[in-house]
Amino acid sequence: MLKHAVIPFLVSAGLMAAAPFAQAATNLVFCSEGSPAGFDPGQYTTGTDFDASAETMFNRLSQFERGGTAVIPGLATKWDVSEDGLTYTFHLREGVKFHTTSYFKPTREFSADDVLFTFNRMINKDDPFRKAYPTEFPYFNGMSLNKNIAKVEKTDPHTVVMTLNTVDAAFIQNIAMSFAAILSAEYAEHLLKTGKPSDINQKPIGTGPFVFQRYQKDSQIRYIANKQYWDPSRVKLDQLIFSINTDASVRVQKLKANECQITLHPRPADVEALKADPKLQLLTKPGFNLGYISYNVRHKPFDQLEVRQALDMAVNKQSILDAVYQGAGQLAVNAMPPTQWSYDDTIKDAAYNPEKAKELLKAAGVKEGTEITLWAMPVQRPYNPNAKLMAEMLQNDWAKIGLKVKIVSYEWGEYIKRTKNGEHDVSLIGWTGDNGDPDNWLGTLYSCDAIGGNNYSMWCDPAYDKLIKQAKVVTDREQRTVLYKQAQQLLKQQVPITPIAHSTVNQPLSAKVEGFKVSPFGRNVFSGVTITP
Repeated sequence: MLKHAVIPFLVSAGLMAAAPFAQAATNLVFCSEGSPAGFDPGQYTTGTDFDASAETMFNRLSQFERGGTAVIPGLATKWDVSEDGLTYTFHLREGVKFHTTSYFKPTREFSADDVLFTFNRMINKDDPFRKAYPTEFPYFNGMSLNKNIAKVEKTDPHTVVMTLNTVDAAFIQNIAMSFAAILSAEYAEHLLKTGKPSDINQKPIGTGPFVFQRYQKDSQIRYIANKQYWDPSRVKLDQLIFSINTDASVRVQKLKANECQITLHPRPADVEALKADPKLQLLTKPGFNLGYISYNVRHKPFDQLEVRQALDMAVNKQSILDAVYQGAGQLAVNAMPPTQWSYDDTIKDAAYNPEKAKELLKAAGVKEGTEITLWAMPVQRPYNPNAKLMAEMLQNDWAKIGLKVKIVSYEWGEYIKRTKNGEHDVSLIGWTGDNGDPDNWLGTLYSCDAIGGNNYSMWCDPAYDKLIKQAKVVTDREQRTVLYKQAQQLLKQQVPITPIAHSTVNQPLSAKVEGFKVSPFGRNVFSGVTITP
C-alpha cells in the first residue's frame, strides 16, 4: 500500500500574510498547478512532485539534457557497460557538495555511499532506514528495478558497480528519471540518530541547483540558489518561488501582472490572447503525452471485458476533443503517442456505437440505472486541460447507455494515492513520457508490476506481461518493436483503458525570461534560467 507522509507547514506567520511576491532581477516565481505530496522523489510518480523536488534540489547519476531526450552525465561523469549488458560501472563526480541548511550541515562531499544508500533503500525492505520510515517506491518497483538490480557495490569512494539480473535495454534512461534522485546517506544517518527519519520527505537535502527553504501547502514553496553547485553556469537565480494555484485563469492573471514569470497548462481558450501579449512569450511543442480513461478491473462490473468494451464505444471522443482540448490536441487510439518509436499505427478504435454498448451491458448482466463512480482530477495536467468538463461529458455519454455516473474528486495528492490503491471504479488520468523508451508506457502504465504504482486499471495479463518483459531484455530495436506491437494489439483488445487525446503543450512565460526549455517529458527545470533586467 502506498504511504504518503504528512507534510508540516514549514512557514512563518509573516510569510503566510505576505503580499504578492516582490520581484528582483534574480528572483523567479513559477505559478505551479498543485501542491507536492512530499519532497522525497523516490516515493512519487507525478510531475507536480518531481518539479518541486527532483528537478530543483536533486541530481541523478545520469540525466536528460534540458529540453531534450539525450542522456548526459550527472553525478556520474561516465559509465562502462559489460559485454553481457549486466554490469554497469559508474565513475562518480568529485567535489560535489550536499546542501547546507538550517536543519543540516554536511561534513563530507558526495560519494559512493550516497548512491548505495539511495538504491539499497528502494531495493531492500529490510534496509534500516526503510524499516524506521516505512515507504513504498511505486515508480522504481513499477519498472521492476527492485527485482532486476541484483546488487549495488562500491569499489572505491568514487566508483559504484551495479549488477543486473537480466538485461535492461533502457537502464541508463531509467536511472536518469526523477525518482532515481540521489539522497545523502549522511543526512539519513543523522535522521535515524535523532529519531526523525520522515524528515527526509519534509526537509530535503540534495546536491541540486536550488536549496529548500520552506513550504506552505496549497500556497508556496521557496528555494534559494545553491552557490556551491558543481556546475555554477547553471545557477543564475538567487531565489526560486513556486506559487501554487490550481485555477488556470488565476495563474494567467498572475503571469500578466508579473506576479509570476512562468506558468503552465493554460486553458485552450486563453492561448490566442497569450500569443498576442507583447509582454509574454508562448512556447509550444507537440505533447509526448496521453490523456485516458482507466477502468478498475478489480471492481465489478469492470472485471468483464464486455462492460469495458461497452463504455469504450459509448465515448464520443470527437465531442470531448472539441470541447475540452479546443484544437490543442489530437484523437488518441493507442496506449502511447504516435511519436514514440514502436507505435503500432494499424490499431483502430471501435466505432462510436451507444446502441451496441447497451446490448453489451445487457448481455453482461448490468442493469439499467447501475451506479458507477467516475473520478476526475482536480488540477490541469499537460494531457488533460479540463478533467471536470471531460467527466461531465462522459457522465452524459454513459447515461445514454443506462448508467448512473457519480463524479468524484479529491485534492491532487489524495487523488493519486487513492487511485493507486484502487479505490475508484473509473478514473481520468494520463501520462507524459519520462525517458523516450516504449517500456516507459507499456511497462510503467499497464504491467502487473505497476499495480500499486502507475497501473490505475489494476490490470494484469500474463500474456501481455510476457511480451513486454521479453522486449525489455532485447537490445535490438527492430526485435523490440515486433514484441511491443504485439503487446499493443493485446492491450487494445482487452480494453483496460480508453485513450482519449494527445494534447499540445503550451508554456506561457514572461518575455524577460531567458534560457527556459520545454521538456519533452513534462518537467519544469529552472537551472540555466535567468531574467533580463
